[in-house]
Amino acid sequence: MAARNKIALVTGGSRGLGKDAALRIAEKGFDVIIAYRGKRQEAEDVAATISGMGRQSAVVQLDVADIASFDGFIAQLSQLLQDKWGTGQFDFLVNNAGINRPSLIPQTEEAAFDELLNVHFKGVYFLTQKALPLLADNGRIINLSTGLARFVTPGFAAYAAMKGAIEVFTRYLAKELGSRGITANVVAPGIIKTDFTRETFDSHEGFEDMIAGAIALGRAGVPEDIGGVIAFLCTEDARWITAQRIEVSGGMLL
Repeated sequence: MAARNKIALVTGGSRGLGKDAALRIAEKGFDVIIAYRGKRQEAEDVAATISGMGRQSAVVQLDVADIASFDGFIAQLSQLLQDKWGTGQFDFLVNNAGINRPSLIPQTEEAAFDELLNVHFKGVYFLTQKALPLLADNGRIINLSTGLARFVTPGFAAYAAMKGAIEVFTRYLAKELGSRGITANVVAPGIIKTDFTRETFDSHEGFEDMIAGAIALGRAGVPEDIGGVIAFLCTEDARWITAQRIEVSGGMLL
């Protein structure tokens, strides 16, 4: 019996970093499930592109801030895996979904803080927990952090603190799941030009030039700078890497 093709689940995979990661993972020869929150057509478009590459793909709706929905999501995911792939497991979990709520500490509202907490930490923690029975032995967990967990840009204290928590959580995942051969790593992008950051770039004249001056490689990042690193961590070449934080920032604020 031939071994099944390996499968990745990418949250927030319909746009930005998640979209590029999904496409690059497919380029490595893996199948991809795209989890999206609200824009199904965008997710379907990514899935269609992946199918055009000769890989299998599917889309599933998921709000990573709605922890109460996770049991239902896992049941749906399990059914999808059985129906489309004839398996009960997937191999790579990419926790990418994110939101942006910039605010200086004195102006941070509790509601915005809780949104960030639910999406970037609590949601990742419990989605990963719920997914573990479906994650195959020798699988991979790739969590997204941020360069802002190392360097400081005012206005991102809450967001960066959640990502700092993710970095600690990832090391614990690596330790606790190592006996199953599962690796867990963090990819920490620097500032990337996506719809996630468009407002920041557009609302400050000269911002991009300022950012470029703070980066060793002399420019702001783009999604294509990140997806390949995530895809690499899914390959056999990365099998001996775990509990690591890989910053992909072009050398920002060295």
